[in-house]
Amino acid sequence: MLMSDLAIAPSMAPSLDPSLESAAAPLLQARGLSVSPRGVLHGAEVLRAIDFTLYPGRTLGLVGESGAGKSMLGRVIARQLPDNFAVSGGSLLFQGRDLLAMPAAEHRALLGPRIAFIPQEPMTALNPVRTIGDQFIEHLRRLGVPRAACRDRALAALDEVRLPASRGVMDKYAFQLSGGMCQRVMIAMAFAGDPALVVSDEATTALDASTQAHVVTLIRAMQARRGTSVIFVTHDLALAAHVCDELAVLYAGEVVESGPAAQVTADARHPYTRALQRANPQLAGPRRLLQPLLGHMPGIGEFGGLAGCRFQPRCEVALAVCDGQVPALAAAGMEGQHQLRCWHGPCPPQMSLAGDAALLDDAHLDTTPLQSTGPFLQVQGIGKVYPGRGWGGRGGVAAVRDISFDIAPGEFVGIIGESGSGKSSLGRLVMGLETPSSGRILLNGQPLGGGDREWARRIASVQMIFQDPRAALNPRRRVRSLLTQMMESRPTLASVRQRRASELLAAIGLAPDLLERFPSQMSGGQRQRINIGRALCDVPQLLVADEIVSGLDVSVQAQILNLLLRLRAEHKVSLLLISHDLAVVRYLCSRVMVMHGGAVVESGPTEQVLSAPSHPYTRSLLAMVPPADTSIPWPPAA
Repeated sequence: MLMSDLAIAPSMAPSLDPSLESAAAPLLQARGLSVSPRGVLHGAEVLRAIDFTLYPGRTLGLVGESGAGKSMLGRVIARQLPDNFAVSGGSLLFQGRDLLAMPAAEHRALLGPRIAFIPQEPMTALNPVRTIGDQFIEHLRRLGVPRAACRDRALAALDEVRLPASRGVMDKYAFQLSGGMCQRVMIAMAFAGDPALVVSDEATTALDASTQAHVVTLIRAMQARRGTSVIFVTHDLALAAHVCDELAVLYAGEVVESGPAAQVTADARHPYTRALQRANPQLAGPRRLLQPLLGHMPGIGEFGGLAGCRFQPRCEVALAVCDGQVPALAAAGMEGQHQLRCWHGPCPPQMSLAGDAALLDDAHLDTTPLQSTGPFLQVQGIGKVYPGRGWGGRGGVAAVRDISFDIAPGEFVGIIGESGSGKSSLGRLVMGLETPSSGRILLNGQPLGGGDREWARRIASVQMIFQDPRAALNPRRRVRSLLTQMMESRPTLASVRQRRASELLAAIGLAPDLLERFPSQMSGGQRQRINIGRALCDVPQLLVADEIVSGLDVSVQAQILNLLLRLRAEHKVSLLLISHDLAVVRYLCSRVMVMHGGAVVESGPTEQVLSAPSHPYTRSLLAMVPPADTSIPWPPAA
């Protein structure tokens, strides 16, 4: 039985009654959908024979690493493939009509009112020189909303995603909002026209746990009220199990495992799906070393040389037949809904440790401060007040309020909290990108001041990894130049820079052929890895990491987290980790600070704070994290 023959099965996600599926016509159907690059690489499909059926009110989850083809499917639906790609086979029916064959004008008329998209990088999707309100009103006008009703409609939509009008979001620009707030704006825009289908491309990746839970609740409510279907692209298997009715795991443009979401995540069969689970840190239970996959997702130029299973080069349990023949998608159990593409059949053997995990032991999980004579970084009573719009700056906003902490050599400290709690502002103060309104920062016992000399002293020891890689990376530089940009300030042989670029590329798990590419030629996850590799070039004493793995799939995330553990052990690198992912903070950090409203409301050893929180706000954050056990209802009732 093909995946196309599956009716999306019931799961934890409350949506359309499954008993109605036989009577309901499918909303979206893919039959043998393939996409290939034009020219010399024609035939090396980046999407190969994709089949699925999506009914009204149901949710289909697409999971896989960057480059697996998840976002490419969304571009096919939008008919926005790059010029060097084309649909090479199959059909894509929306309400019975082929999206790929209908006239362009008719297809454009569907986008917005009937088919909406939530992009992966909202900060680049929003116009930086126009207010949020202007952009939202223009969007509503395109949907046919009368001009007189647009502002009230926009305010109501922003209220639904926890962006109330009292915060003045309508009058702000995108750069004045955090990444999570921008994402909520895009979600509000997507649902404003009551579409039949929403394609969500990593829409919850940049959100903190409580906002993520609210967005999931919102999507479910929209489905219940409007019968909206959702294609939910994510790298978070635990989240997908709670949100989606059915799950399709993609690798190199192929579906390798599919079925009811709860069943696929609870009883993963394919070596790739299992590898994704082993690479994911857990919020509860014993801490264990993450096990990232060896190698990299094959690039477009490599597809033509993969005659058999495309996962074979990275699979430690591959058979001889895997190299030359493509396995079919076949039933993994008696019921037939759970399907698997593997020559081992329904029960492949387990894979062993790989990558940095093979070089680490449990001692590396001990991230308490290394022996030293004292703290490397001292933050004393630091605060930041942004002036208001009133006369003389009245009505200012206190983004950071009287915070003090130390970081010792090799110590990993985490900062958690909702979007807008002041986490990123604190990180920018430590890095020197903002001037504190009060307090001071000491580096190796010496206060940091202003001026070029003090700035040079700071950046020699402290490097920041930014949240938005597209904005942080110079679009005119190639990857090899970006990775070794720090080496330009001193005489260095070109061969030395080239070797260092190759070393960094391998450390962050990217293919060597990416060295000559520009940022625009890479996926969001690949750009973030380049962003991280650039900061690691000179192995600084302190990394200030602002949501560094929030845009990455779990396998690459595991590579980066294990790399940081190794750098700590080998070079005494310290880390100030700003993250909304509590499991990541638990895996890396020995100490955690919980921020709310610009202040630290709770701090202490990570295990103690996360297992027995004393502050109500910390308890609420923990309750919003999707549990690994899909039988536990999530999000919790309000």
